[in-house]
Amino acid sequence: MAAMDQHQVIIVCGETGSGKTTQLPKIALMLGRGKLNAKPGERARMIGHTQPRRIAASSVAKRIAEELKTPLGEVVGFKVRFQDRLSKNASVKLMTDGILLAETQTDPLLQAYDTIIIDEAHERSLNIDFLLGYLRQILPRRPDLKIVVTSATIDADRFAKHFASRNGPAPVIMVSGRTFPVEQRYRPFEESRDYGLNEAMADGVDELWQGGAGGDILIFLPGEREIREAADHLRKHSRTSRSREAPKCCPYLPACRRPSKTRFLKRPMVAASCWPPMWPKRHSPCLASAMSSTPARRGSSATACAARSSN
Repeated sequence: MAAMDQHQVIIVCGETGSGKTTQLPKIALMLGRGKLNAKPGERARMIGHTQPRRIAASSVAKRIAEELKTPLGEVVGFKVRFQDRLSKNASVKLMTDGILLAETQTDPLLQAYDTIIIDEAHERSLNIDFLLGYLRQILPRRPDLKIVVTSATIDADRFAKHFASRNGPAPVIMVSGRTFPVEQRYRPFEESRDYGLNEAMADGVDELWQGGAGGDILIFLPGEREIREAADHLRKHSRTSRSREAPKCCPYLPACRRPSKTRFLKRPMVAASCWPPMWPKRHSPCLASAMSSTPARRGSSATACAARSSN
């Protein structure tokens, strides 16, 4: 809080689960930022918070609104393509980085914001790179604007030098996250005519499920077709399983609506998801099983990972 108050730009490095995404907007509100804290006669400005994906922007907005005990859109809202849940007096605006980049065309100095949080900067998409360069240029003309760049994995020194001022590089704040014990099990996989990747995954699921550790199993695959084929195979396999309580199998895709995703998490199950993994917040991996003898490659169906998570 002190660093944000004393510096125009700060770099926050924190592991996944450290709470930086949900807590930084609340810290900015506590420092008097946002429309909620605007004084009479002053121009009311928002706290802008960017996320690389639409589902992340909407889910984070709902989470922060829930923590603040306010209706979604009243104090905290979100704006993504085809959807706007933001009231006129909202103080915190969650959005995709593309939305903020588009706003620079009509608001070159981003006068609508007094604080901008660029989250997941390590993804280094074109939108994020353009925003980081653009914000660096407008900082001298917006001395009142606060910039926070956050990421789970980031080259902090390079970002600190990029936003260097006459006082030196931007300060870097390291935030520790929660850790969980992880057990790794290696299962060599050699594909044959009668034994493919789906059969290997089924054997891995049986091994994890029969251990009785409790929790769910996540399987990461490179594409939607592989996910659906694996889910169909595991459903058929579970019907022939000797286990009294066979796990429920559900595909977990980026295109799924939020209610469908949260429904998946209400009972022990096997969920197949895209690679790179998108961990649900309540899924803390504590047991992993790799089922390939080759390194993971984007677009390759020869690698899968099953992880049992603790509830």
